[in-house]
Amino acid sequence: MFRLFVIGLTAGIVLMFFGNKYLDYTSTDEYCMSCHIHPAADESWQQSSHHNTKSGMVIHCVECHLPPEGSFNHLYTKGMTGLKDVWSYYTKDSASFDWQQRSRLEYAVKIVYNESCEKCHENLFTTGLSSEGAVAHLYYVENKEKLDLQCISCHLDVGHYNPDYSHKASDVFGADDSEPREIYDSATKLTGFESFTEKVPGTPVTFNMIAVPGGTFRMGSVSGEPYRKEDEGPVREVTVSPFYMSEVEVVWSDYEAFFRETRSEGRIDPKVIMERNLNAVDAVSGPTPFYGQVDQGWGFGKSPAITMSHYAAQTYCQWLSIKTGKKYRLPTEAEWEYAARGGTETPYFFEGSPKKFTRDRWWNRVFGIDTAVINTYVIYAENSGGRTHHADRVAPNPFGLKNMLGNVMEYCSDWYSETAYSDTPDKVTDPKGPEDGIEHVVRGGSFSSDAKDLRVACRDYSRTEEWMKTDPQSPKSIWWLSDCIKIGFRVVCEDESKSGK
Repeated sequence: MFRLFVIGLTAGIVLMFFGNKYLDYTSTDEYCMSCHIHPAADESWQQSSHHNTKSGMVIHCVECHLPPEGSFNHLYTKGMTGLKDVWSYYTKDSASFDWQQRSRLEYAVKIVYNESCEKCHENLFTTGLSSEGAVAHLYYVENKEKLDLQCISCHLDVGHYNPDYSHKASDVFGADDSEPREIYDSATKLTGFESFTEKVPGTPVTFNMIAVPGGTFRMGSVSGEPYRKEDEGPVREVTVSPFYMSEVEVVWSDYEAFFRETRSEGRIDPKVIMERNLNAVDAVSGPTPFYGQVDQGWGFGKSPAITMSHYAAQTYCQWLSIKTGKKYRLPTEAEWEYAARGGTETPYFFEGSPKKFTRDRWWNRVFGIDTAVINTYVIYAENSGGRTHHADRVAPNPFGLKNMLGNVMEYCSDWYSETAYSDTPDKVTDPKGPEDGIEHVVRGGSFSSDAKDLRVACRDYSRTEEWMKTDPQSPKSIWWLSDCIKIGFRVVCEDESKSGK
């Protein structure tokens, strides 16, 4: 018996010794790089502040990409990650990976651990920390569990150098370009209810407005069996008056003109302007600078403007109204769905069903999806490459509107309710949560949406706290969202001919 005990003890010691040796060996940077074939990531790590530290200490791969050593979570995550990596090494081609997309925040938060950051950075209020940094770190300490805050959200470039990333007020967005363009003297005059190209006086901005005929439709209703019915609203017959809607989402070149003209300090709240009927463009108070890279590196110009708050979108509409003399605003939820349908009653305005296009079904994942039709009309997860695109890339719906169902989610003017559509989108009584109208309606899918979430009747709501949880400013910005890169908007212009104007 004693002999068996000695043998078992010896075997255990040997296993522990070689086990630790194996764990040490598989935790080296060289071992990680032998499996993860991504030269660009290796080079950016060597250029980062975690490699080139002032003390000369090098932060290694496992110190960021695994929970702290010595915990069960460390061993479990290491084992599961190892199995996944071995499978990928032998079954996938690393050259086919989109490494730029994998360097983005939404991917990084899945492979970096807060507890590992805090193990090295025990003191978050070091000597020399800026006042802005102290405010941000205090906010993190007080809210990290409630809001599930991640260190990487504000420090994306510390482990892998990214010259385009900056977590400070942008000095690029809104800068005047040197390209000479025609500046318009007057807005487009309307002579009848037909589509037109708007010209914004004092700017080089033009955009197409589509005349959407009025009509009655069953809002929230689709023929055939719906997919994920719980995401749709109650069915209701609605009559919509004629209106104009922008052909595509508001793009950066349009939004930058608004930003350049209104960004100075000390101006009047746009609500006051409208209430007092003040016809003074320079009274509008526009957005403050964005913290970080507002275009996410995807480019400005004709790319859809993103990450702005509902308040910012409304203010843009009010500025546009004053500039053109027309009544611009965000669409109501009924107008948005009516326009997106284009006179159809099916899940999409084109042929096909969610069950045919979604990746949520094992059958589609195994046997593939015929995306020829949906790719013609929508920018979504299967064809976007994880980013927004020019809306002109896709074909229009029957009304002539492009990308209503994808590219970016779009704000509506209505307050959200789970049980009913809003008849009074500008009035809320004692709101307590999304179901009571404290958040606004959001319609349409985005560049990261699955096909099932692109259905015409699908609806959602804004998530103000979640979309601004890592905003470093105090108080938080009323203009920009720090944590939502999938939201944009398009504008509606009222048909004033029906009112005799």
